Amino acid sequence: MTMNKIAWLIDSSAYLSNTLKDHPDVYVIPINIHFGLEQFVDGVDLTHEQLYDRIRNGTASIKTSQPSAGEFALLYEKLGKEYNSIIAIHVSKSLSGTLSSSISGAGIAQVQVEFIDSLSLSAGITGLVERGLQLQEAGQSYQEIAAELRGMVSKFRNYILIGNLTQLYKGGRLSSVQFYLGSLLKIKPVIQITPQGELKELDKVRSHKKAIQYLINKAVEASVNDGLQHVYIMHANAEQQANDLKEAILQQAPHLQFTIGEISTSLAVHAGEDTVALLWYL
Repeated sequence: MTMNKIAWLIDSSAYLSNTLKDHPDVYVIPINIHFGLEQFVDGVDLTHEQLYDRIRNGTASIKTSQPSAGEFALLYEKLGKEYNSIIAIHVSKSLSGTLSSSISGAGIAQVQVEFIDSLSLSAGITGLVERGLQLQEAGQSYQEIAAELRGMVSKFRNYILIGNLTQLYKGGRLSSVQFYLGSLLKIKPVIQITPQGELKELDKVRSHKKAIQYLINKAVEASVNDGLQHVYIMHANAEQQANDLKEAILQQAPHLQFTIGEISTSLAVHAGEDTVALLWYL
């Protein structure tokens, strides 16, 4: 066993930046995706292109499910033999049962783990792990790292522009009246993950152009008022839109740094194609 090595465990709702993707101590446990009776594993046997094709043309119901406690237990048993310390950071427990399964799995494996509820998803998890790796490099213990990351959770900010109301409707987050009125009036809902880790509608904007300007304004305001330095732009098959959004923000806040990435298939199931989001830590 190598001393002072920390295993980092995240679920596949997280965005895998190059730092995370290439790191030998970062492990990803996949969320399951169900099309009717068919089951796929997020990031393993279902590509983004295949997912969007099924969403556009399929008729089967689509849902996701967290990894089982047994799957976590097998991974924890392996990590427990190879590492002294494990830090697990998961999608908000208000949005998924993944954290609960992770805790149960560690209990089965009889492995001690520092659990962190990100109270977020996607790049929210990414930012925590990237910061944790920096603290690890600086020589902090895994308990000190976990404590700092828990404090960092409250500094998360996000603005999510839903590109297609269909998936929110199918997932039960929009009533039929909201869905049809929204589609008819071309309303673009901006949703947010609250400090409690729950999804709520933040605003309704008429027209896509005004919705994009809404996101631009939020980033520029945070740059001016809060000293924002780095922004994650996440998208669902909307890379050009994400790049255009970055360039528009840079015109008013040229010092900002950006990471652009695509949300996982497990999140795209719910958010739908053409969704774009701004996420950052203060």
